[in-house]
Amino acid sequence: MRQVVALVLAQFEGEPLVRWQWIADHLDEVWARGVQHVVLTVSSVAIGLVIAFPLAVLASRLRWTIAPITWVSGILYTIPSFAFIFLLLPVTGLSLTTVAIPLIAYSILILFRNTLAGLDAIEDDVKEAASGMGLSRRQLLWQVEVPLAVPVIIAGVRIATVSAIGLVTIAALIGRGGFGQFILEGLNEFFPTPLLLGVVLSVAFAVLADLILLGLQRLATPWAAKAGVRTVAV
Repeated sequence: MRQVVALVLAQFEGEPLVRWQWIADHLDEVWARGVQHVVLTVSSVAIGLVIAFPLAVLASRLRWTIAPITWVSGILYTIPSFAFIFLLLPVTGLSLTTVAIPLIAYSILILFRNTLAGLDAIEDDVKEAASGMGLSRRQLLWQVEVPLAVPVIIAGVRIATVSAIGLVTIAALIGRGGFGQFILEGLNEFFPTPLLLGVVLSVAFAVLADLILLGLQRLATPWAAKAGVRTVAV
């Protein structure tokens, strides 16, 4: 690894780390790739949540389904991103779908586990009291269980989002990588400016997204902070 790093740095020798004029000349490209990165990240995590949430609700009701759901989602999660993308190429081609499918697959396990953990953390006494007040199972889910599970669910969304932001950069290999395109361009041309730009923008996006989700979590559950509810993802 050290030899590889040394070789890369040697190729950059004599080149300034940042050419500000190059960045100024490519602001439109920065915006376009930023939009692509955001769209891929948000859509994949949103679709992953749409899939994972009903699976978690099902698992909380039928406990025997936990093992097969975890097994299938776990297998998808263990497929290397490079392999996943190239396996899809003959089917979906050089499209956003080729990138979105692995991102969705990777997010399902995280979101499923967190949603299930949030639902399981609700005490039986709370559910029994709500049922005693005449709430149906659907009302119990949406009016009691989901609101109480929101802190843990959003914690999972935060992890899935940050992971997706990092994985999107790999999609630059097929020209769909958002900020990853700058990283790939910098490596291919031995030009540090786009390389650093891609890295910095990806990290900044991950930090910003995490802070936004944390703020939304606190706005949605102001009672959680007062009660000291733990929101650690699993």
